[in-house]
Amino acid sequence: MNHLAHAREVFDIELAALKAVRSQLDSAFDAAVELVVQCLSQRGKLVVVGVGKSGNVGQKIAATLTSTGSTSIVLSSVDAMHGDLGVINDGDVILALSYSGESEELLNLIPALKRFSVKIIAFTGFPQSSLGRYSDVILNTRIPKEACPFNLAPTSSTTAMLVMGDALAMAVLQARGFKKKDYAKHHPSGAIGRALLLKVREIMRSGQRVAIADESLLVKEALFLMTQAKSGSVCVINPKGKLAGVFTDGDLRRHMASDTDILAKRLGDVMTPNPICIGEDSLAAEALKIFNERNIDDLIVVNAKKQPVGMVDSQDLPKLKLM
Repeated sequence: MNHLAHAREVFDIELAALKAVRSQLDSAFDAAVELVVQCLSQRGKLVVVGVGKSGNVGQKIAATLTSTGSTSIVLSSVDAMHGDLGVINDGDVILALSYSGESEELLNLIPALKRFSVKIIAFTGFPQSSLGRYSDVILNTRIPKEACPFNLAPTSSTTAMLVMGDALAMAVLQARGFKKKDYAKHHPSGAIGRALLLKVREIMRSGQRVAIADESLLVKEALFLMTQAKSGSVCVINPKGKLAGVFTDGDLRRHMASDTDILAKRLGDVMTPNPICIGEDSLAAEALKIFNERNIDDLIVVNAKKQPVGMVDSQDLPKLKLM
């Protein structure tokens, strides 16, 4: 068997394992979600415990839960017996991971956990195991076989636990009404967080970097303003100071092809009226959406009085890491 064929076989085995675990889902999953939601609503937390590969998977599950608003920590089964049990509080929910349900280190920890008023949700492939008997809810992750040719190395079983953790995290997310803006609060340094938390006023060019001109100004004079602002467009305002239109360097090139007197024309005669604009209090995500949907290079920013106060340049977006 070549390497590519072997890889495909591993995929097939693990996909079959996931389908098997999916078919085993029952009311226990609903009970697990309700336990977690109740715990979190009472300011409790989720404590993930596991040994070996299950422990590694548990770290990822805890990270996913925490990042989606479900406070979670990982507790080492060994360190717990030497003082780290201090992180446990009454009302917490324990997520205990052991495919066999007979991991000695984990089973030694269970009696100590039971001294607290906590609920235990087991991720195991053997509901009748010792772990299963100690638990309040069992999420059955039984698989047909491991992808390991000796059926020994945890492969399909850890994948099944990982996906079960994802399923639990996403179900809890929905049950708690977790929104995009909540996700952004937990990821302020990521592109999603920046796009969902930043306001347009925080990313726009303003002051001398924005060219603004009255509609009576001549095009040649407007070009000087654009050069000073290092901008490819000028915001055109009416006598009341409100946005009336926009004139871009692209407009200049198009007009010059048929009008040699374009430089002597008034902006009001050649501008594009009613240009696309956005409010300064809008989210940066809304500006990004406009750039994705419209073929524009500059997006004019206006205040509540429809007066231009800034400009979002598409060239700035990569530097802002919003894309």
